[in-house]
Amino acid sequence: MSARRSRKAPFKACTKCKALVPHEVTKCPICGNESFTENWSGVIIVLDPENSKIAKSLGIKKKGKYAIRLGA
Repeated sequence: MSARRSRKAPFKACTKCKALVPHEVTKCPICGNESFTENWSGVIIVLDPENSKIAKSLGIKKKGKYAIRLGA
C-alpha cells in the first residue's frame, strides 16, 4: 500500500471572479479582489470571451484561466 501524497495546487482562485492566479499574487488581475481560496475544482481557459458561449453563460468578460467551482 502506498500513501497518498497531498500536492498543493499550482494556483489559487479569486473568491469573487474565480480567476486562477499563482500563489504569490496578492491582488486579482481580473477584478482587483484580494480574497483567494485554494479550495477549487475544474478549469476553464477563455481565449476569446466576446465570441465564447460558455464565457457568456458564466459571466466571464476577460480572457484567462478560471475555476469552475469554488469549495469542495
